Amino acid sequence: MSDQVSTPILSEAVKLGDLYYLSGQIGTDPATGSFVGEDIESQAAQVAENIKAVLAKLGLGMENILKANCYLTDMGNYDKFNAVYAKHFISRPARTCVAVKSLPFNALCEVEVIASGRLS
Repeated sequence: MSDQVSTPILSEAVKLGDLYYLSGQIGTDPATGSFVGEDIESQAAQVAENIKAVLAKLGLGMENILKANCYLTDMGNYDKFNAVYAKHFISRPARTCVAVKSLPFNALCEVEVIASGRLS
């Protein structure tokens, strides 16, 4: 859906009916491809900005998110991640948060979302 993350194996988002399934986002700056920082707070904030950017391309906002799946490489970062998450996901969508062994490019967190094309 954009040049920002397009690869031969990845769609930035896929639409089915009124639902949009967004690919997972990590804390990299789309312009440089580099992480914005090495700490969970900066990476989580960039994840939220990346999600906002994809949603904006679809004419949607963070309030359209129904479900978020969050992946952390260290549950010791759970509280710090939640503090950043709460600032951006103010509509309080349903959420799952799990620990994983590792993430692409050694990211500290990744978030994927499902959004609705209409608000009820």
